[in-house]
Order: sequence, then structure tokens, then C-alpha cells
Amino acid sequence: MTLTPARPTGAEPRTRPDRPRRGGQMVVETAAPGPLLVRGTPAPARVAVPRRLPAAVRPAVWLPTLVAVAVVGAAWQLVAAGNPYVLPDLREVGTALVDDPLLFVTNAWATLQIALLGLLYGFVAAFVLAVLVSESALLRRAIMPLASVLNVTPVVALAPGLVVAFGFGLAPKIIVTAIITFFPVLANVSTGLRSVPLPVLDVFRTLRASRLEVLARLRVPSAMPYTLAALRVTLPLSVVGAVVAEFVAAGSSSGLGTMIKTSAANSQLPQMYAAVTCLALLGVLMLAVIALLERRLLFWHESQQRPRT
Repeated sequence: MTLTPARPTGAEPRTRPDRPRRGGQMVVETAAPGPLLVRGTPAPARVAVPRRLPAAVRPAVWLPTLVAVAVVGAAWQLVAAGNPYVLPDLREVGTALVDDPLLFVTNAWATLQIALLGLLYGFVAAFVLAVLVSESALLRRAIMPLASVLNVTPVVALAPGLVVAFGFGLAPKIIVTAIITFFPVLANVSTGLRSVPLPVLDVFRTLRASRLEVLARLRVPSAMPYTLAALRVTLPLSVVGAVVAEFVAAGSSSGLGTMIKTSAANSQLPQMYAAVTCLALLGVLMLAVIALLERRLLFWHESQQRPRT
């Protein structure tokens, strides 16, 4: 049995005149490398691997969502037909959005500013506190119960006091939003900072790494999935906090929360539900941003690995 490299059809073998013969056979080489084949057996046919479509255009991805939206829309229309003074027709909501889109964009931007500023302050404060409680058991035992009490306290009850203390500007709204987003970040990040692999921690200790090096090179990267999970919760929650703040800490004429409150008082239901639709779109947009960040920052994590089918 003689083995020879596979070569493309039509490629002529060439011999080395300067090489001696080995074992009575000519050393044969080809221009194109390839796997060894047994002479006389047919070459295996290439199997064409079908290209996978992007997830966004696969019917199995978007069709269930489309069907669910259609079912909810049909149910809405049925209820609206029998109760026009409770639920407006979807066409009226769409007309309110199309007639004056700039009005909704301006108010959405005002609410988004409050949400992002409140989330920023709440996130920074919670992250710094999470680092402190992860490094000190004494601080953890002192601070975490107080944080839990703050989490279960209705923020709406604090809003009037915040208005008295800070006036009718943006400050009380931002503080209300920061309080609402504070505890999820604190709980998730502190758990992530303490959930480091013990063998890796032993390696750092063996190498006499300082606490700052362990924090910067081990604990903070290990807490990244927990941090992004906290953001996945708190980003939409920040919009809710901003709307609640606009409800309870009045004093501004802009914002989707103010718009909803005014429209409900004037029985302008299409405009009110159009503002609610804008809030839902803001939440979806924030979730999409977080999903993109997770895909970029956690490409190494098992949660982002796609199962092979």
C-alpha cells in the first residue's frame, strides 16, 4: 500500500532529481499540501457548511415576539372597543405620537436626563460602598443592615422632605432616582467582589500581592458579571425612579412623568398612553445597550457562550 498526498485535480506531480530514492520508491511531492490518501480510493467530497443567518433575521427569534405583540394588540382593541373612556383606541395613541413627535422627544429627554444622573450618583456611591464592605467585615456588618432598611423604605414618603430640603429643581428628583437604584448595585457588586475563585486567590497570596492588587486584578474583574447584572436591573429602574420623582416632586413642566400626570388630569388618554409608550421604548433601548455591553465586556464569560447545535 502506497500513500500519497492529496492534490488538486490536474496538478502534475514533480520529482526531486537531487534526492536519492528511499526503499526503491520515488519521493513525490505536490505543489499543494493536503492529507494523505490511500491510492485507489476516491477523495472525500467536501461538505458545504451552511451559513447561519444573523439572530435578528431568523424567524425563530422574531416571530414569537411578533405573535405576542399581535395578541396583546388585539386584546387591547377588544377592551378599548367596549370601554373607550378607560382605554383609547391604538390608532388614537399612534395619532397622538405622530401629530407632535417633538413634544414627546423633548419630554423623554428631560426624563432620561434625570434617570441617567440619578443612576450615575447611585451607582458610584453603591460601588464605592461595595468595595469597602467587601474589604472589611466590620463595615459590612454595620452598613448592610442600614442599606436594607433604606431599600424597604418607600421612597415616595421621602420625596416631600427632599423637596423641602432641596427645593423644586432637579436635585430631589435625582436623589429619589439614586436611592431607588442604590441597593441593587450595592448587593450585586458586593457579592461579586467576594465571589472570587479561592485557588486563584491563593495564587495571589502566594505571590504576596497587595490588597490593592488583589482588588484591581482579581476582585473587580470577577465582579464584572454581577455589575452588569445590576445595571440590567437598575437602568430600566432608573426610568421608573425618574417618573416617580416627577410625580411626587413636582415643580417642573417637562418630563414624561409630568406629561402623564397632566394628561390624566385632563382626560387626554391617547396622549397619556403615548407617553407611556415612550417610557417603554426608553426601557427597551436601555436593555439593548446593556445587552451590547455584556456582549463586548463579557465575551470570556460562560453566560455569553452560545451552545453548539
